[in-house]
Formats: sequence, C-alpha cells, structure tokens
Amino acid sequence: NRAREVHWCASGKVLNVGLALTQLGASVRTLSLIGGGSAGDAMREDMADLGVDVRWIESSVRQRVCTTLLDRESGQTTEIVENSPATAPAELAAFEVAFAEEAASSKVEFVILTGSLPNNSPSDYYARLLDRTRAKAILDIRGAELLATWRHAPFLVKPNHEELAQTVQRPLPTVDDVWNAMREIHEFGAEWVVVTNGPHEVLASHVEQRAAISDRFRFDVPHVEVVNPIGCGDCFTAGLACALQRGSDMSTAIRSGIAAAAKNAEQLMPARLA
Repeated sequence: NRAREVHWCASGKVLNVGLALTQLGASVRTLSLIGGGSAGDAMREDMADLGVDVRWIESSVRQRVCTTLLDRESGQTTEIVENSPATAPAELAAFEVAFAEEAASSKVEFVILTGSLPNNSPSDYYARLLDRTRAKAILDIRGAELLATWRHAPFLVKPNHEELAQTVQRPLPTVDDVWNAMREIHEFGAEWVVVTNGPHEVLASHVEQRAAISDRFRFDVPHVEVVNPIGCGDCFTAGLACALQRGSDMSTAIRSGIAAAAKNAEQLMPARLA
C-alpha cells in the first residue's frame, strides 16, 4: 500500500496541550522531556517555529515517532504508537526539579499534567510533582497514576470514556455507569470530573470536600466533518484551561473545550488551531 500524502509534525499529549493553549492566546509554559536523534531536533524546531514556549529537559533516549494512518474514504484512523522507552532516574529527577522551579510561583494558577509516564516511572510520580506546587491541578491521566494523586484533591480530572473505564477497572456501557464511576473519582478527592467520549456528549460533575455529588452537567457536542481526530482530547483540555485562566465559569470553560476539540477534528495536524 502507498500513502497519497505524508506529513510530519511535532506532537504528543504534552506538546498538543501546550501548542493549543499558545494558539488560543493563553499564558503558558510547557515542560517536556526531549530525546535525541533527528526526530528530537525536528520537534524542537517545529515548536519554536510555532511560537510555543517550551522548557526542554534532556533525555538520553532516542525520541520516539508515532504514525497515524488516515483513510479518507472510510474515515478510519489507525495509530501506530511506539512504546515509551525507559527514562533514567536522573532524568526524571531533573524534570521534577524543573517542574518545581516553574510551578512553585504564586503567579501559576493552573498546572496541567497529561499523558502516560515512561515505563520505569513510579506510579506516584505525578503525585510527587503536585507536592511541588500550590496551583490548581488539571489532570488528563488515568489508572494508578491518577489514583496516586488523591491526597492532593485535584481541581479537575478529565479522562475520556475509555480511560475512565480503565481507571475503575470495569466497562461502562450506560450513562449511569459513567456517573457512578465519576463518583468514585470524586471519592479519591477530585473537585470536578469531566468525561469526554468522542462525538458523544460530555459529562461533568462537581463536589466539594468529597461530599455527595451536588451538580451534574451534560453538554452536547457539535457534528463536524472529521479530518483527523488525534489530539481532540488534548485540545479540549487546552480550551477548558484557557477559559478558566480568563475567569470563565466551568460551564463556559467546558463549552470552550468542546469548541477547541471540534476545530481540531477538522484539521489535518493535531493542535494547529490558529
């Protein structure tokens, strides 16, 4: 089989969120590990060309490359993802130091932690990062990595439907099943839980101090002609965070996230929203 078009771009959950926030006009600094090789060099150049303020933390591993196959006739998307290589403990420690330097400032209102950890990372690594900041945490993570953050009572947790099911370790075939799973995430301390599900409605719930759920919200998602769905969840997170940074209420912020995700779906390259 031959591809009709081939495109390369810097991407990945952290970079997608940072790029989308930049293009939405937010005040943001992105922290990311960066590997070596030509792919690492190209990622630096691409982010610089797009005006993204990135603090790179050097890694000795080769920068991985993931491939997305788009079949425009069927609308099918296939991702071929390289496993994340092991990262040296010293490199994880260097990232933690960099995070502490950036996130300790009282001027930092929100921190966004997103993506899976390198294979050899301790499951409480994200929790250790949150030890270093008083900013409100927006978490787009799952499983043991998410549950380890309970002591920090994160401000907002944003899994998609599949990630939520993986976290509570059971399928969620009905809306009631999703609400119940969201309640379990609240019991681990989250103030807000927002669940996306591709083209389907967004569900959100809110509690204060681990009380019973006091507010539930449902948001419709507009129909768009999808070019590439990769990065839509990242752009949702970025749109939501950007609106919160500007002082919007949560309902407005979620709608801003939906709009950013919809715009992303119409683009070929992830998170290029401008």
